[in-house]
Amino acid sequence: MTDVTQADLTIDELAHRTGMTVRNIRAHQSRGLLPPPEVRGRTGYYGSEHVARIELIRELQGEGFNLESIRRLLGEQGSGAELLRFTRVLREPFEDEEPQIVEAAELAERWRSTDVKLLQRAERLGFLRPLGDGRYEELSPRLARAGEELAALGLPAELALDVVEKVRRHAEGVAKVFVRLFLEQVWKPFVDAGQPEERWPEVREALERLRPLASESLLAVFQLTMTEAVDDAFGRELVRQARGKR
Repeated sequence: MTDVTQADLTIDELAHRTGMTVRNIRAHQSRGLLPPPEVRGRTGYYGSEHVARIELIRELQGEGFNLESIRRLLGEQGSGAELLRFTRVLREPFEDEEPQIVEAAELAERWRSTDVKLLQRAERLGFLRPLGDGRYEELSPRLARAGEELAALGLPAELALDVVEKVRRHAEGVAKVFVRLFLEQVWKPFVDAGQPEERWPEVREALERLRPLASESLLAVFQLTMTEAVDDAFGRELVRQARGKR
């Protein structure tokens, strides 16, 4: 099919071109998802903008957005391809590792326990995702290896999950700091400016840069804090032992 360079499609032709029903196209219009057609005589005609918008809506739905969310995202300044790129970056996981599939039997051996409550707790913490048939998706193999090291040190699985839960609680606070920073310093000024088309790449790049920045900042601060905590704790312990020998 040739590209539509002007508004020359009837609603029936637009439906055929995009694979949608006339009813759904009209529903999109009533929701504010599609701009109105160009009316000539008593007939509305649609063009490339409408075809592109329908394709964008379909892709955004494929990314998991519902129609109301899409309507809010598009607004009056909806930006086609750049908006889609931004939403894909927005929904990308922040982790840089691939999940792995494990069997319940393997987890029981690793944790040295067959207690079902451990699996349920790991699910609640977002560490495991059940796939059925005794199989699980381990969302962070790196975290799993840390758990194995704790087990090798003789720590029971219950205590290892206690550690994960406490670390997660603190990490949630750090994540909120960086998300708030992005919203207040990047997203809100962009929205207040009317979401200008030419600034979508700038906003997307800021979100992409936030990922390594947040991870590296958290790791750097943690390393400094861990050094201070170890020095402080063992400094007090050595003083206590010295006093005990007097």
